[in-house]
Amino acid sequence: MNNLQSIAAETGYSVSTVSRVLTGQAEKFRISKKAIELITETARKCNYQPDLVAQTLRTKKSKTIGLLVPGIDNPFFATLSGIIINMIAAKGYHTLLADSRETETEEQQALQMFIARKVDGIISVPVATSATYLEQINRDIPVVLIDRHFRKTTLPYVCTDNYMGAKTATEYLLGKGYKRILAIQGVPTSMPNQERLRGFKDALKGQTVQYAAVGDAFSVENGHDQVLSVFAGGKKQYDAIFAFSATILLGAIDALRSLGLKVGEDVGIISYDNNGFLDFLDPAVTRVEQPLREASELAVDTLFSIMEARREGRPDPDLLQRLIPPTLVVRSSC
Repeated sequence: MNNLQSIAAETGYSVSTVSRVLTGQAEKFRISKKAIELITETARKCNYQPDLVAQTLRTKKSKTIGLLVPGIDNPFFATLSGIIINMIAAKGYHTLLADSRETETEEQQALQMFIARKVDGIISVPVATSATYLEQINRDIPVVLIDRHFRKTTLPYVCTDNYMGAKTATEYLLGKGYKRILAIQGVPTSMPNQERLRGFKDALKGQTVQYAAVGDAFSVENGHDQVLSVFAGGKKQYDAIFAFSATILLGAIDALRSLGLKVGEDVGIISYDNNGFLDFLDPAVTRVEQPLREASELAVDTLFSIMEARREGRPDPDLLQRLIPPTLVVRSSC
């Protein structure tokens, strides 16, 4: 088995020099570029694998960030995870990804796993109704929330302004002349859903419009089932649908087609969440685009700045709690 001693023997450098190069401390100890290149190449040829457990115990750092999302099968969270993982990798860290599947029990289990694996920080899309447990963890391991937050919390967060996005989308439908609007919502207890519902209803205040809000999950099945129920027999009780997520949207479109109703002609449709595939649907779908890259960059940078401050014994940076405005992407579905 190849180890530091064999690499030292092969290169002619001391074990301590080899260790410093392979643990990223070469610059600190002013090790020459020639030595770094030789040691790194020898380690690669030897297929050297560092002892991560020993390294964590020695440095007090696992070089790992825990990322917790509520549904990796949801295209929105898959995209968000991919962006964050790439940003974390660019900082020389690994990501430990967990899926809470929208349940508090699995969320707690995932957080306990992060603690046991001694992650250096956590980025979480929370599903719990209380911030208490995450705030307790934050005393020892920095926690940053993304996409969802709690109304009163000491935790930093970066989220879309869901209220503004939903209000803008609903006002767009009103401006296009729709008078009977059906909103298909996601998980009722989640912060994004509550804010989207609030924005939807506020946009309709004072309007002579028929509307309803139905549904209970950010899923294809929810969108499909709600449309089949409301539009049973092909009746046009509503002339527009506001899907609170792209997954709900896909289910709704499938159900409308099965009922013989045409999107954009019989029923206008608008969705929350942006994804490139929405431009390839017929017709292309008007939607609310969330600033995923901007939010991810803010969340990752905030987490690492807190981690650095705590390593150096400094107070946490000023608390960042940011809502970022979304953008309406207009296409031909409504």
